[in-house]
Amino acid sequence: MGVTLLRANVDDAKELHAMQVETFKELLEKYQDFDTSPANENMDKVEARLKQDFTFYYFICIGEQKVGAIRIIDEKENGKNKRISPIFILPEFQGKGIAQKAIRLCEEIHGDGNWELDTILQEPKNCHLYEKMGYRQTGETKAINDRLTLVFYEKREMDGI
Repeated sequence: MGVTLLRANVDDAKELHAMQVETFKELLEKYQDFDTSPANENMDKVEARLKQDFTFYYFICIGEQKVGAIRIIDEKENGKNKRISPIFILPEFQGKGIAQKAIRLCEEIHGDGNWELDTILQEPKNCHLYEKMGYRQTGETKAINDRLTLVFYEKREMDGI
């Protein structure tokens, strides 16, 4: 399965937003994290991110089909981590290794060390994905509500797999 990345621009905001809402709506219902869930963001927020000069949004594609997206925050400053926030794969394409391939492609584009991200502690598949890819928990967590806790990860140059 050939996974490729297609750089998104501000004209893609509506499509990105719709995919993001579709992908995260089940987690929003499960965790009721209305203030932090990507499913609850408005399109203006996605559009504003697309206009940031340090944000790189990519559609994750299989062939011509867009199956998800990933946002990379890369301020291109020495010693400053790059950040994945968010990455999502449409529900019908999850569990096929697509996210792993997309992350690897982003690491090739933006450099393979000094990355950070956060995910839901209560979602073991998410945590497993990042740990399998060489990300390590920082020890920092943030309780969003009584159902959801974010756990923070980083990947340093020497942590690579």
